Amino acid sequence: MIPIRYVEPVFRPPSEAESLILPVTDGCSWNKCTYCEMYTAPQKQFKARSEEEVLESIRLTGLRYGDQVRRVFLADGDALVLPTRRLLNILAAIQTHMPAVRRISSYCLPRNLRKKSQEEINQLAAAGLKMVYVGAESGDDAVLAAVDKGETYETTREALDKLGNAGITRSVMILNGLGGKALSAQHADHSARLLNATQPEYLATLVVSFPHGEQRLRAGFPGWEPLDQHELFVETERFLSGLELRRTVFRSDHASNWLVLKGTLGADKERLLAQVRQAIATPEQAQLRPAWARGL
Repeated sequence: MIPIRYVEPVFRPPSEAESLILPVTDGCSWNKCTYCEMYTAPQKQFKARSEEEVLESIRLTGLRYGDQVRRVFLADGDALVLPTRRLLNILAAIQTHMPAVRRISSYCLPRNLRKKSQEEINQLAAAGLKMVYVGAESGDDAVLAAVDKGETYETTREALDKLGNAGITRSVMILNGLGGKALSAQHADHSARLLNATQPEYLATLVVSFPHGEQRLRAGFPGWEPLDQHELFVETERFLSGLELRRTVFRSDHASNWLVLKGTLGADKERLLAQVRQAIATPEQAQLRPAWARGL
């Protein structure tokens, strides 16, 4: 049994399936995004874990599994909200007690990097922080404001640039359909603009969904209307058309996606666009169920 205290539910990116999940905070320090239900449970109210607890968890895990752990994911929603000094101590402890670790990663809210200098980000990279997942969701300020994201195009761009300058791999997520019908076009255009400006190493698109209902979203975005399958494909086509990326690995294969797309942008841009355009032109040939319903 791993000697780490977990507060359910625990979330991590799909690519961290084989990583040791190490909570350094519980919940999300912002936790106001109206499209997000990940940290709304009462037990997930935001709290930074004590440094003593985290360091002891690392030490005990290292005693049992230190030669087996290859990857560590710092949880919960935004580990980088912690002071740089504390993060450096955590990263140093991982390197000491889990010498086989080759990658340490984390979610990141762009707002938290505004409080850290470029030198601090460089120090984190040098200490072993290799990859950061940034839920940009949109590059459009109107969409971001409507869903109470607490970010703007500029704050997200600034954070991605800081991470890139430090040599930290960036995985960016965009939510297909987040702008609804009214803001779909500008959501696609300005999201592409954000990515073109920052050139992240990885890009993923997910389809916005609301397992517990749309009430929270509609409270601040009363005119929001969901996109149907055809409209989601049209938005995706517009988004991909606007991208001018050089070496970004692209994935649209989350359980929420209706159409699975994989490639490298820009080498595979035309192939990916052809797939989307075929789905738009011949909807009867498109897979009419999202990936979760197809067992993917």
